[in-house]
Amino acid sequence: MPFRMHFGQDDLLRCRFAVSPLWETQEAVRTLKRPDRHAYHPRWLRRIREAARGLDLSALWLLMPRRGHSPDFMGPPPIGPAARFEEEIAGVRAFDPAAARDDMARALACTPGAADSSKGRALLADPAAAVLELADAMEAAWHALIEPDWPRLRALLEADVAFHSRRLAEVGLGGLLPELDRRLSWDAGRLTVEWRDEHVRHLSGQGLVLIPSVFSWPDVISGFDAPWQPTLAYPVRGIAGLWAEPSDRAHEALVRLLGRGRATVLTALDAPATTSELAHRIGLAPSSVSAHLAALRGAGLLVSRRYGHQVFYECTPLGSALATGGGVAQELE
Repeated sequence: MPFRMHFGQDDLLRCRFAVSPLWETQEAVRTLKRPDRHAYHPRWLRRIREAARGLDLSALWLLMPRRGHSPDFMGPPPIGPAARFEEEIAGVRAFDPAAARDDMARALACTPGAADSSKGRALLADPAAAVLELADAMEAAWHALIEPDWPRLRALLEADVAFHSRRLAEVGLGGLLPELDRRLSWDAGRLTVEWRDEHVRHLSGQGLVLIPSVFSWPDVISGFDAPWQPTLAYPVRGIAGLWAEPSDRAHEALVRLLGRGRATVLTALDAPATTSELAHRIGLAPSSVSAHLAALRGAGLLVSRRYGHQVFYECTPLGSALATGGGVAQELE
């Protein structure tokens, strides 16, 4: 069944990308209970296993039905293009308890027996306390599950935004949206999302927030009822290499051809990234990474593009072929 969003002229001017640490925290908590989401994250799951055991996530999980509504106030549309977690969780803590109760009741109704459970009754009986309890649980999950890896996650998410922002300039919104995910289609001002239930929403001048997400994979998630701004979360590009360490990816033949440092930089560049992002990702000094990038660009393996104050590097087709073990690297075996 489809989810259809109808765009007016003003909506086309109010679409934006955003990156949300609160959203990733919420979806990471959900992922712990969703084996179908584990395919790309076994290393992360192993690393956070002990930390996750020390968390009480029962209230959060109760409000995350396998199918149906999750409370919008727990993971609202990001307040800016790159909000800090502290800013986002402050908004959760300040949310109106009466509105939170309605939001929680709707979510609990999606799981048989949830509203009548002792935890469900407690959440609805004292929504003010529930809001604080849920915010505390989300903050604990952030510190244990996401914050240690946030620089890596943020680099991938921001690279996705940079890539798709360039595509927006090249093909327009109608051309971009179907590129975000195969389940999206665009026709004459209407975005259709392959969905489990039929739903129609007119954006009414609010526009649409587009959120690349690591932990929402493989789902495309949309919704947020008024007054929230309509939002669409889609799987981020480059997720397959997210948790791989540079030593895993640097093909030995490529190392012999380019040297360890340049091979590591090239294979780490599976999505556009800045010098500082690459330095953090692979554990080299920014000055060393900058020198390797210059050499690789001079060899025609990379190109650089400026967006605002940042310069992003990405592989050319030849660079991609080498980085993935094709071309010359295979010839050297």
